[in-house]
Amino acid sequence: MGKLKSFAGGTHPPDRKHLSSDKAIERLPAPETVCVSLCQQLGAPSEPTVKKGDKVSRGQEIGSQSGFISLPTHSPVGGTVLKVEDMPMPHRRSGPAVLIKTETEEGGQVFEPWPEFREHSPEEIVERIKLAAVCGMGGASFPTYVKLSPPPEKNIDTLILNGVECEPYLTADHRLMLEHPDDIILGMEILVYALGAENVMMGIEMNKPDAVELMREKGVEVVPLKVKYPQGAEKQLIDAALGREVPAGGLPLDVGVVVQNVGTAKAVAEAVRDGVPSLRRLVTVTGLGVESPVNLDVAVGTPFSALIEKAGGYREDVARLINGGPMMGIAQYTDEIPVVKGTSGVLALNSHEARDVAEGPCIRCGKCTDSCPMKLVPSRIARFAEYEKWEQAEKQGALDCIACGTCSYVCPAGRYLVHYIKRAQEMIRALRKREA
Repeated sequence: MGKLKSFAGGTHPPDRKHLSSDKAIERLPAPETVCVSLCQQLGAPSEPTVKKGDKVSRGQEIGSQSGFISLPTHSPVGGTVLKVEDMPMPHRRSGPAVLIKTETEEGGQVFEPWPEFREHSPEEIVERIKLAAVCGMGGASFPTYVKLSPPPEKNIDTLILNGVECEPYLTADHRLMLEHPDDIILGMEILVYALGAENVMMGIEMNKPDAVELMREKGVEVVPLKVKYPQGAEKQLIDAALGREVPAGGLPLDVGVVVQNVGTAKAVAEAVRDGVPSLRRLVTVTGLGVESPVNLDVAVGTPFSALIEKAGGYREDVARLINGGPMMGIAQYTDEIPVVKGTSGVLALNSHEARDVAEGPCIRCGKCTDSCPMKLVPSRIARFAEYEKWEQAEKQGALDCIACGTCSYVCPAGRYLVHYIKRAQEMIRALRKREA
């Protein structure tokens, strides 16, 4: 196998993937009603194109793209629109959404299938991926077509497919690689063709040896990676796989690389080969707060409560519900919120797993600095943010923070470092917008 690759910094939280890593993907039928967010992707929400009482078919556009960093939204079911209004969301306080009464899950093909994708130009492929509303399935939900549309002066020579899934507990990508490798590989080939990249590889952590072996048998160049968090973050993956450092304030395209999640590759394959927009996603439902952890294929808009029910329901000592993983996920106050395309996991923690730590004063131990994968000094940025010194926080690199949570995890004083830094990022961006 050779020496495993990695990056400087990071940490080793217990991964607890054994709870669901052997659970095959199960398809969950759509519920009686789906609540489809018009904010599925990073960027501007789509504009609603339906109203109360309208009949919609599966795959029909119900929201139109409203900017470059935006995507259309499609109905995951056929049915009747019950309302269009702001509703609670798992990735933001609330946002515009379309509530649809489910009448059928039949249909969904809205574009002409392109089984021989090379008969179409790269520009046509990128346009199809945009119209199909494919976005990053690793959690960030960045519009995929934007990554495939680099400025002319940026020469993209390498595509890295991200099969790392470094967040503890989550196993949906692992199961996807084992159960749908051919779809992933087709999506990878389409992405390489669209980019005109010369090289392609897949990064997988070595806590998934079966996925590494299978992909290599399929002819994929796999980069075996050390098990370390946040190995799956784009900049850290590029560093580990290629030894290229994305500059501060820069993007992967600045070093000639595009990174796409394995789930995104599957969605690309379905959009191009089958003519089906992005309507469903894989979600790991796990944690010691549920009876039977599972990996589910669910319609976008399905409430978390339906996923919890499929996992056998809550245990008596459930203490916290999280959208995503324990490091970067967002705690929820209710399970009556819908799955969005960025929902990689629904995590129910018991009182032991979710134990709260009282914040204490910084003891200047330097652990946050040693572990920061972005080579920042989190304690210093957080201190400036705590006292609302936004300019000083920015000078210390607040905007380079990827909010991975490593610093907060290793801090012996329980400092809310990520909270302070994210607050600084919010304020710095608001001030820049005001000054523009």
